[in-house]
Amino acid sequence: MKQLHIPVLLNESIEYLIKNKSGTYFEGTMGFGGHTAEILKKIGKKGTLVSTDVDDNAFKFCKEKFNDDKRVKLYNFNFSLIDVIAKIESIEFFDGIFADLGVSSFQLDDSAAGFAYSTDTELDLRLDKNSGKTAAVVINEESQEKLAEIIFQLGEEKNARKIARKICDAREVNIFKRTDELKKIIASVTNERYLTKTLSRVFQALRIYVNDELGILKSFLENSMKVLGTGGRLVIISYHSLEDRIVKDFFKYENLKCVCPKGAPVCTCGKEQRLKILTKKPVTPTVREINNNRRARSAKLRAAERI
Repeated sequence: MKQLHIPVLLNESIEYLIKNKSGTYFEGTMGFGGHTAEILKKIGKKGTLVSTDVDDNAFKFCKEKFNDDKRVKLYNFNFSLIDVIAKIESIEFFDGIFADLGVSSFQLDDSAAGFAYSTDTELDLRLDKNSGKTAAVVINEESQEKLAEIIFQLGEEKNARKIARKICDAREVNIFKRTDELKKIIASVTNERYLTKTLSRVFQALRIYVNDELGILKSFLENSMKVLGTGGRLVIISYHSLEDRIVKDFFKYENLKCVCPKGAPVCTCGKEQRLKILTKKPVTPTVREINNNRRARSAKLRAAERI
C-alpha cells in the first residue's frame, strides 16, 4: 500500500508525550495512524490509547489497521469532544494528550476526498462529510466582505479583496460547484508567478473556515485541561501561524500564576497556574526531515505539562 501520510516530528512528539509507559493517552486527529503506531510501540501492555478522527476514510483505515490491538479505542468523533470521550471510556484523567493539526497527505492528494485543487473535483473541503456547509455553499452565499475577510484573515492573502470581488462577479453568471471553476477565477486576477501560493492560501482559508478549525482547536485546548492529569503532557503540532498563535497564547496564559495589573499591591485575580511550558520555542523539523517530506516545513511543536 502506498504511503498515505508521513508522520511529522514523530520522534520529538513521542519523546515529549510519553512519561508513563503504562499510562492512558489521547490522540486527536489520528489520520492514518502514523503517530498512533509509534505511540503503541512505546507504551506497554497495560497502556491505553484513545484515538479519534472525523474523517471516515481515516477512521475505517485505522479501525482495520489496529483491529487486533486491544489497547486502542477508536472514535469517529471530533477531537474537541475529548472530555465527552473520556466520560464514555470512564477515564478520569489522561497521562498525555496529543494532536497533530495537519491534514493528511491522502486528503490533500486524493481528488475524491475533495481537498485537491490540482485536479477538478467537487468544491467541498469538509473534513466531516456529514456536517457543515461545503466550500461551494460558502463561495456562493457569503457576502463579498465576508469572503474577503475569510481569505485575508485565514489565508493571509493580500489580494483577498480583489479575489472576493471577482468571485462575486462570476457567481452572478454561474454558481460555483467545482474546484476548477474557483481556480480559474483566482488565476484571472493573480500573476502566474504567484499563482500556486495564492491558490494554496485561498483553498486553505476556505478549509479552515468550513471546518471551523480555529474554534475547534480552542475548544479542544479548554476541554483538554478538564481531563489532563497532574504531570500529564499536552503536545500539539500546528502548521498554520494562526493555529500556532492560539496554542502559544493558551500555553502562555495557563503558565501564569497571576493576571492582575502590574503594580497591584495584592493579587485578587484568583488565577491558578495549570501548565508548565516545556518548549520555550517551538520544535521544528530538521532540514533532513523537510527534504524527505516537504509538507513538514511549516510544522511547529509545542509541549506543556499539567501542574
